[in-house]
Amino acid sequence: MSKKKLLIHEVFEKARKDFPAENTKNGWCKELVDHFEKKLNFIINEKTFVRYYDACIRDSSEPNIKDIKILNKLSEYVGYVDFAHFSNTFIKKEEKEKSTTVKIDVDDNEELFGKGIRIIITQYFNLPEFIKKNGLGITGIILIGSVLLGNYKLPKGNDKIQSGLGFFGAMTVDKDCMFWDKSEYKLANCEDKNPLLNLIPKDTVQIKYFKRITRKDTLTVGNAMGKTWYSKFNGNVEFFTMDGVDPDTGRELRSSTPYIIGKYAGPSFHKEVPAY
Repeated sequence: MSKKKLLIHEVFEKARKDFPAENTKNGWCKELVDHFEKKLNFIINEKTFVRYYDACIRDSSEPNIKDIKILNKLSEYVGYVDFAHFSNTFIKKEEKEKSTTVKIDVDDNEELFGKGIRIIITQYFNLPEFIKKNGLGITGIILIGSVLLGNYKLPKGNDKIQSGLGFFGAMTVDKDCMFWDKSEYKLANCEDKNPLLNLIPKDTVQIKYFKRITRKDTLTVGNAMGKTWYSKFNGNVEFFTMDGVDPDTGRELRSSTPYIIGKYAGPSFHKEVPAY
């Protein structure tokens, strides 16, 4: 994910926390306009914020931001001095959180697979990077493979293994993509070759907040107006918890109206809704 796109994600993630009374794209954008003018003495109009949201969050594409002043103020809003500070600090923080570290030291005076084996933590290294630079060798491959498969047991009393995630953590694969699973987005490995999965870049906002409402009969004008959106295709109406695009049809969602709610949802809606 580019630095600019990542910045927009952070801006709207913070806006969601700063303005809990709002639950829509337009609501967050209006609050951001007011906040930037009053607190940061900087004017960004509402349509600009909407464009940023649509590009980065709705469409998962790149924002067209060429003015460094805007990038600096957006960075300031999320807690950084300027865009350069955000780029250097936040990106490094993300990379550090993704890395897995393990400490290993084998006593040179004892036979590796003898009775006296002990693994003592004395030095940190990033396991994937360590493997690239140094290789594991046959012994290392056997040891890690045995631990993973559960075929090798360290002798009681003489062994000690300590790490943040252990060998299993070191071997985990980052899930930086997601796919639509009938009613919500789920994480997936971007290298997954399953042809049934339409993988797109991970969007933490949509994963957490974008859901299809499977129980239309629970919707009323009182609890759905201003809080739900709908998509109509071939006479079928689906309701969602967040503005955006219907993943199944690619149609732009619209804000639910009393007419739509009354006709296609609510207790009087008798059409059976499948449970997923």
